[in-house]
Amino acid sequence: METTPAVSAGRGSSAVPSGGDAHADVPEGAPEALTPEQLAAQWEEEKPPSAGALANTASSLMVLAVGIGALVLSVAMGLGTPASPQPGLWPFMISCVMVALGLFQLVLGRRNRDAEKFTRMSFAPLTGLVTLAAMVALMPVIGFEVPALVLCIIWMRFLGGETWRSTLVVSTLVVVAFYGIFVLALNTSIPHLF
Repeated sequence: METTPAVSAGRGSSAVPSGGDAHADVPEGAPEALTPEQLAAQWEEEKPPSAGALANTASSLMVLAVGIGALVLSVAMGLGTPASPQPGLWPFMISCVMVALGLFQLVLGRRNRDAEKFTRMSFAPLTGLVTLAAMVALMPVIGFEVPALVLCIIWMRFLGGETWRSTLVVSTLVVVAFYGIFVLALNTSIPHLF
């Protein structure tokens, strides 16, 4: 009597009885109907164009510049000692890591062929950084509730592509949860309106 080994069905697939057609219920063109080679070819066609050596160098120099700027600012804040750290110690350590990574990428990353060319979506992290800085600047003036709500809406709807309904519900819940944790429960000195 010949036996076949048991194979567990993965997520999104179902076990096929012996002698059955594995692709009988799968619509043509569905990801389950494609072989790994076909999927790899499809991903290769859809990926953005490669960045090239100049873009790799520019991004490495940008990381290096931000790291050096943060290094200078953290030293100006004061480092202290590990036993009695001052505000600049942790930013100093993170800045050292940034500088090291920027140098590593500058020297060895120029031959990297996996980096993607800058596109419109490349500005999403910059938008996130600018809106976060605006929230930090507005918090002492008007409290954290309104800037945090606007930040969540921008990040979820415009950067994350969520629907308006989920954006508004989740953003409101996040602000309410932060208010409950930091103002009501922990009684921190975070600036707030209510």
